[in-house]
Amino acid sequence: MRSSNPVFSREGSFTRDSGYAGFGTAQAGTQHGQNQYGQNPYAGTPYAQQQPQGQPMTDEQLYELYNGPSAGPAATGRMTLDDVVARTAMTLLTLVVAGAVAWFALPFENFGFAIAASLVAMVVGLVVSFKRSVSPPLILTYAALQGFAMGAVSHAFNTMLNGIVIQAVLGTAAVFGAMLFAYKSGRIRVTARYQRIGIAIALGFVLLMMVNMIAMAFGADMGLRSGPLGIVVGLVGIGLGAFFLSLDFAAIEEAIAQGAPQRESWRAAFGLTLSLVWIYMEMLRLIAILRGDD
Repeated sequence: MRSSNPVFSREGSFTRDSGYAGFGTAQAGTQHGQNQYGQNPYAGTPYAQQQPQGQPMTDEQLYELYNGPSAGPAATGRMTLDDVVARTAMTLLTLVVAGAVAWFALPFENFGFAIAASLVAMVVGLVVSFKRSVSPPLILTYAALQGFAMGAVSHAFNTMLNGIVIQAVLGTAAVFGAMLFAYKSGRIRVTARYQRIGIAIALGFVLLMMVNMIAMAFGADMGLRSGPLGIVVGLVGIGLGAFFLSLDFAAIEEAIAQGAPQRESWRAAFGLTLSLVWIYMEMLRLIAILRGDD
């Protein structure tokens, strides 16, 4: 499967590799005991080796086959929604615990360790995104480093504007719930056109933020993080985070339908975590602007 999601678009992501049939190998019709995917329909059963090609199975063999255990996800090692939920919960728990450590261990005005953790998390995140094989330790390392940085930043915001972290968390949860409902109810359809437009806006947004960061380094302020323009930028940022969530949902749904390997649930958890971190940080900045203007 090819996805526009930055995490799921890697070659080999959410595809059937060793032991999983590719969907580009279908044959015209079935022959020699193979199904439309070019594989023996009884592959993996006791009859895979003993049944001659083209020869029908006996009544006794059919009876034993149909009364045997079904080849469910646990038996085949295929990814399920439960796998994605469990890995995502584990990743988010790691992020929250690391954030709590930073919150209570660091003075709110000390951003040195937070900046270092954020930079290392960015590097680890890039490695995970471009790495062909899934690495759960790297994903959890990213979550720990990103959580540590977010905990320090959240502590600083909450010291200046009491209660803002709870508001940002609730806002992030609301966006996630709304996007999940919209996607599952069919109100949002992840089409090729939808993806192209969203990715184009996201690239423009990131480029604008980079220009603003460079300008601030030289003492200039474009006003993108304050005032009315800052509110617009914050809303666009949250909207892009919601867009990334919709890509995550579509990629996960397709991966499960195609029978992706179970380990790919870690990649799904990483993608969801990236989107939620994006939304939370944009929500935090937006609420800070709104409360600062009161």
